[in-house]
Amino acid sequence: MYIHFIAIGGAAMHNLAIALHLKGNIVTGSDDEIFEPSESRLSKYDLLPKEFGWFPEKLSDKTDAVILGMHAREDNPELQRAKELNLSIYSYPEYLFEQSKNKIRVVIGGSHGKTTITAMVLHVLQQLGHAPDYMVGSKLDGFEVMVRLSEESKIMVLEGDEYLSSPIDHRPKFHLYKPNIALLSGIAWDHMNVFPTFENYIEQFKTFIDLIEENGILVYSANDKNVMELADGRRDTITAFPYRGCDSLIKKGQTFIVFEAKRYPLQVFGEHNLQNINGARWVCQALGVRPIEFFNAITSFSGTSNRLELIAKNEKTIIYKDFAHSPSKLKATTSAVKEQFEETKLLACMELHTFSSLNKAFLSQYAGAMDNADIPIVYYNPKTLEHKKLPPISIAEIKLAFTNDQLEVFTDTIQLQEFLFKQNWQNMNLLLMSSGNFGGMDYNAIANEILGTEMNSDH
Repeated sequence: MYIHFIAIGGAAMHNLAIALHLKGNIVTGSDDEIFEPSESRLSKYDLLPKEFGWFPEKLSDKTDAVILGMHAREDNPELQRAKELNLSIYSYPEYLFEQSKNKIRVVIGGSHGKTTITAMVLHVLQQLGHAPDYMVGSKLDGFEVMVRLSEESKIMVLEGDEYLSSPIDHRPKFHLYKPNIALLSGIAWDHMNVFPTFENYIEQFKTFIDLIEENGILVYSANDKNVMELADGRRDTITAFPYRGCDSLIKKGQTFIVFEAKRYPLQVFGEHNLQNINGARWVCQALGVRPIEFFNAITSFSGTSNRLELIAKNEKTIIYKDFAHSPSKLKATTSAVKEQFEETKLLACMELHTFSSLNKAFLSQYAGAMDNADIPIVYYNPKTLEHKKLPPISIAEIKLAFTNDQLEVFTDTIQLQEFLFKQNWQNMNLLLMSSGNFGGMDYNAIANEILGTEMNSDH
């Protein structure tokens, strides 16, 4: 097939383009800007556009499918040309569904933990010799690409994002997948630019459950009141499996799962990960994996990119980065590091970067989110507010929202770095949490400065 991508440079888009190319299709694409790692990855497979911009002449009546990315606008000239030619236009979740119609679809949904649980399921299946098709939102160790499509696989594992599908399809992505096996990890208000009220946001997850196929399975968190209520309201033909965290213990900074009197050492830690593991276990069990097989396989799971990812460490200090930015993720990640190293102080630094986090109407959701840090820091860039066309926020408003008298607030990257360098890093860990990069901060340079020549890292 001849398939054209409008806005091929997106994280999901370029991975789907590569997957379809590897499947033997003729793939072309356009974009007005492409950043790393998309640029290098597209170039590796000879899919990088020769020049940036939109070129309607790339489309013809020989084009079998057009896949439209969120980065494109409704007035995109290539989109207009596709409509004129009456071509088949898909969002990428729509196209993934087309590719998985005859497979068992496993969809992992929820406001937090989606990528990690999806990665855990894929890791275990791979360890046990299976090769499912999949789409996941982060680069995983042991997986060449973030999307895999094949003719032979009978299973498709999908990370179910609740954000919009495309500029012309405003359905949440996970409404398009119609799972046979669904997981719902938790609901914490996010994307308020799209879902202006919490009630409207919850409604999207109710629809997700309603779209589970007949005689399907719902795995859900029993620690989340909103999820419990939605699960209780499911159709009678859906079988449900609630989950909480695994039984565990921490010994000398090492977390072990305890199951049937046996200990399984983990490479990840934190209560949120213990819950993620148990959710992944029930999904795998629904696919025929025995619990002991699952726990043996999960011991080699090392996490996902940007989720409690180790930057560097020495004997006195460990430095992590994490994608956490919403209140629930912030609290869970901060708590995880503090509980894992309870004898060590924690300096936790987060960036307000997303539309929701920088919105005054949402700020109060952060009350208490940094309370587990010994030194809590919030950074935000006033220029980001201007870029997102949001009204200014004062430092006083942020301190009030977080309800933490110890909170330090910075709006300047250099001043933040100087503050970090002045700290006594003997027996103190650093946690950097952002969906951005603190205004261009070089994490490895920060680690070098803090740890000096004693630095050990996998990077």
